[in-house]
Amino acid sequence: MALMSYEKSLEILKSHLNPYEKIEKIALTQCLGRILAQEIKAPKNHPEFKTSAMDGYALKFEDQSKALTLLGSTPAGTMPQFCIKEAQCVKTFTGSLMSEGSDTLVPVENVEIKGNQICVKEAVKKGFAVREIGENYKEGEILLKKGTKLDYSEIALLAELGFFHISVFIKPVVGILSSGNEIKDLGETLENPAQIRSSNHIALANLAQKLVCKSVVFPLLKDDEKQSKKALENALESCDILITTGGVSMGDFDFLKKAVREYAIIIDKVDIKPGRHIKIASFKNKFIVALPGFPYSAMVMFNLYVREILNFWLLQKKDYICQAFLCDSYMKKTPYLEFVACNIYFENGRILANLKGKKDGSSAIINNLNHKSALMMVPKECTSLKDGDLVDIIFMP
Repeated sequence: MALMSYEKSLEILKSHLNPYEKIEKIALTQCLGRILAQEIKAPKNHPEFKTSAMDGYALKFEDQSKALTLLGSTPAGTMPQFCIKEAQCVKTFTGSLMSEGSDTLVPVENVEIKGNQICVKEAVKKGFAVREIGENYKEGEILLKKGTKLDYSEIALLAELGFFHISVFIKPVVGILSSGNEIKDLGETLENPAQIRSSNHIALANLAQKLVCKSVVFPLLKDDEKQSKKALENALESCDILITTGGVSMGDFDFLKKAVREYAIIIDKVDIKPGRHIKIASFKNKFIVALPGFPYSAMVMFNLYVREILNFWLLQKKDYICQAFLCDSYMKKTPYLEFVACNIYFENGRILANLKGKKDGSSAIINNLNHKSALMMVPKECTSLKDGDLVDIIFMP
């Protein structure tokens, strides 16, 4: 049976995705990194009135060559008390509203004070240092779209608009269930050289958190058919996405594969390396993503499939794919579409990639993804790449 292509698998996955509608209101002080679940429009012009951008004197542009009578001052936070007429000015501070009749602000260092009058030593252009009405934003302007990831500047804008609470998407719950008689958890003693410490549940939990999810790590699972089935049922009760690692290939003890098959399988093996034995099941707008047990493979598959689900749910753009010039050579080893760990750097305005320090071997080499590595896509029909070739690159979260 021919394996499904990567493109076809994404098409099928997207066809099973429904909008994610879990929303909560949280305090503005707690929303750093969260995903906005409402559209934000400007309720009014900002600023509402012409405003000074520095300390100086508000006046009429054409009066700069005259001796000007100082009417008084307008401190920031107070309404202007004066109407400026010919040969008059008002001392105005940064953030103060401009007085009626004025159209220009002359900085304090440009004037000479003589009693109750000033003389402009150095003239400025019309409208200098005056913030126009709506300079920041106009009434009705869309300021933040639904799906915006809130960083410090977006939160500052929301504070300026007067928000105290804001609607955000509830973090999807991503559960991680690793299986295998050979794996031990953190702190457990390896009883023989055939056993290994599990790293998948740690890596995948952190990947989920980087993508604004709540991660839940379930106890490591032994290779037992009944135990696997029960563990899946229990985990699905509290998770939006359940990721399993191990137990999905062709081994005699791959019981998770059998357990997952009791749900609606939508993807079963894909023409890619690593991770061609991936299985994805759909269940009441929840997903079981069964990944291989090798760490590198599991992390790559998370990036290719789980991230795709989260992009749709949380309205995130797929803006982490670009092209780079390969500064190396690569000989393809399989007939599949390959995702190869690579280094990315910038030089003379170009994005470059190389394979320096990347070890050649199985999908168990976890350190191949260290140092903010990216993934180089090597097409199925390609047999080799050479120095200078343009390649597609996927950045990891």
